[in-house]
Amino acid sequence: MQAKVLSIVGPTGVGKSHLALDLARQCRLQGQNVEIISMDSALVYRGMDIGTAKPTTAEQAEVIHHLIDIRDPSESYSAAHFANDAKQLIEKIQARGNIPLIVGGTMLYWRAWVYGFSKLPPADLETRKRIDAEALLLGWPGMHTKLAQIDPITAYRLQPNDSQRIQRALEVYALTGQPLSQLFEESPSATGRDSELSEHTVEVISLEPSNRISLHARLENRFDQMLENNFMDEVRTLFERGDLHTNLPAIRSVGYRQVWEYLEGKVDYLTMKQKAYAATRQLSKRQVTWLRAMQRHAFDPFSPAELQAAKTMAMGILNASFK
Repeated sequence: MQAKVLSIVGPTGVGKSHLALDLARQCRLQGQNVEIISMDSALVYRGMDIGTAKPTTAEQAEVIHHLIDIRDPSESYSAAHFANDAKQLIEKIQARGNIPLIVGGTMLYWRAWVYGFSKLPPADLETRKRIDAEALLLGWPGMHTKLAQIDPITAYRLQPNDSQRIQRALEVYALTGQPLSQLFEESPSATGRDSELSEHTVEVISLEPSNRISLHARLENRFDQMLENNFMDEVRTLFERGDLHTNLPAIRSVGYRQVWEYLEGKVDYLTMKQKAYAATRQLSKRQVTWLRAMQRHAFDPFSPAELQAAKTMAMGILNASFK
């Protein structure tokens, strides 16, 4: 029987990485080694440390972390890449006699890993050129409106300026005549899976604050702290490279996109902060929407009693995995 794999998920800024490190330390005291597989679309990029709240060098030395610093910001990394990488890593970690622990909040990655993808067409350069040319005339909000007419489900979960994902959804429709929401793993089915995992072999512990106001305040304080820790200089270093731009997934990451606009002179400092706050809130809302559609064990990380209950359940799952 395939051992269950524990996944710790939740919206941004709720302490997923902190919990994972605590669990790994506790397992080590019991003679068990945990290896963390990062499920975060921004942590894969080198040179993006402060704005992603990347585990420190000391933390990565203490507990093995995977899928961190594996791409240059000029490169892409997709849910399909993660699904393949996670599957291979789980097999290797278990073969070493260690315990894999999936940690992160990029829920599209989670669904790709658990369910796989329906067969999607590869990127088509000519189709993308036509879409980009139309976007120059209509703007990406206009393209988002067009997407809403043919695929309202996908349009609902995308922001009007999310050019990369809007482009892909329109491209898939142009190539297949079918909405992405029908082909993509937003609506997984047994016949569409090409993954060996399912929700029955993955245990999910989700950290979900019950007080949204407290979460929003925490997220704003977190961004302010990043700015105090020289986040602006980190983004400026990327900005001054000259080969990066806001159509790249890395630079579209929450926080980076807003500071980038400030460095371009498009917004003032206060507006940049307010836009970053809003983007972070929107991200957490989208993550919670994904989570509510999943089978999971939900705990409020801001409640000491519930957080302890989450740790107890997690340790039970990890212990069972080790046996």
